[in-house]
Amino acid sequence: QVQLVESGGGSVQPGGSLRLTCSASGRTFSNEAMCWFRQAPGKEREFVAAISWSHGGTYYTDSVKGRFVITRNKDKNTVYLQMINLKHEETADNYCNVDDHPPYGTSGSSAGSASGSWGQGPKVTVST
Repeated sequence: QVQLVESGGGSVQPGGSLRLTCSASGRTFSNEAMCWFRQAPGKEREFVAAISWSHGGTYYTDSVKGRFVITRNKDKNTVYLQMINLKHEETADNYCNVDDHPPYGTSGSSAGSASGSWGQGPKVTVST
């Protein structure tokens, strides 16, 4: 049974940067990926990025390619999301989750198919 703790939200101006952290405990990972999702006010939760735990392969939604970088520290059991050049429309709550197989974050994967509220994740607020 894994526990995931997200941190690193905050407020920035458009064009600013933030780094999110997801610390995992309870078990290690093998043939899985760690993913970041976000949910803007009044909108559906969406997949943002994923990283294969074993080999470090990365996957991103098109809108963040070139601006966001997902990394992991296997020794610390921790995943990071570096976000640069943030946009106003990217104000959102953020969540990490474990996903079972690619394509990550889709209706056929464990995290992508998970329904309902995921609670209150770290909030990124982008405003002038």
